[in-house]
Amino acid sequence: MTESAIDRVLPTRETTAGYLLRLSRPRFWPYLAGPVVVGIAYAAGTPSELFAPIAVALFAYFLVPANVFLYGINDVFDADIDAENPKKDEREVRYRDDRLVPGLIVLSGAFGLAFVPFVPTAGAVAMVAFLVLSVEYSAPPLRFKTTPFLDSISNGLYVLPGVVAYVAVAKTAPPIAAIVGAWLWTMGMHTFSAIPDIDPDRAAGIDTTATVLGESRTYVYCGLCWLAAAIAFGTVHPLFAAILGIYPVFVAFVAVSSVDVDRAYWWFPVLNTAAGATLTLGALWVMLYG
Repeated sequence: MTESAIDRVLPTRETTAGYLLRLSRPRFWPYLAGPVVVGIAYAAGTPSELFAPIAVALFAYFLVPANVFLYGINDVFDADIDAENPKKDEREVRYRDDRLVPGLIVLSGAFGLAFVPFVPTAGAVAMVAFLVLSVEYSAPPLRFKTTPFLDSISNGLYVLPGVVAYVAVAKTAPPIAAIVGAWLWTMGMHTFSAIPDIDPDRAAGIDTTATVLGESRTYVYCGLCWLAAAIAFGTVHPLFAAILGIYPVFVAFVAVSSVDVDRAYWWFPVLNTAAGATLTLGALWVMLYG
């Protein structure tokens, strides 16, 4: 196994710190913290609001503790399934059936609830919804991840950090079209990320959108989600449509090329970070130059 750049930076997986950091999926930290940055950028009216205490605190929470909460719950309830998942031998780690992780999950959830009194009602609702969806995506009784199409829809939870941050700074909710567009984008992202897991999930008897559709039709589903996301975002601003329009093109390229989907899956942190950075720079440009 080739050691990645992130693995070289982190403590070894044999240490407690290295184990916990890998469990929180550092490659995917931008998936929760990134929407916070974008939400703050579009909510702020002045440069000083970008670094308001509530904005900084939300970024810090969604960068690490929220990822411990989300992925810790996932790993606890997927321990049996992950025994057959090759990703756990390479870029991730397997849950070790210890007491430390459940304790950190509870603590991370409590940190999230602590924000509720400090944000307007729409932000409080979004925060509670994030925590509930994070739990029920992996945990009984709902366990959305084992219900085709609900697994995809429930991944709108990745939008909610941005909603919380926007409301906390702007004191009002973001445009509905932006929320709808972002939700559709997450549906495509989640389902594409499930393609490499089709065989392990089928072997474990797990039904997902990807296992039901199969690889070819899953590409189509993802492309349609991303196309709809671009259209919804386009009603807010043409720049959003242009950025989101990259994703249907990307999935079409993967579907017709010889690129292995397992490899393409690991390109998304870079692509998503670039898209988020472009959105953020657009907001800052408007703030500074009108």
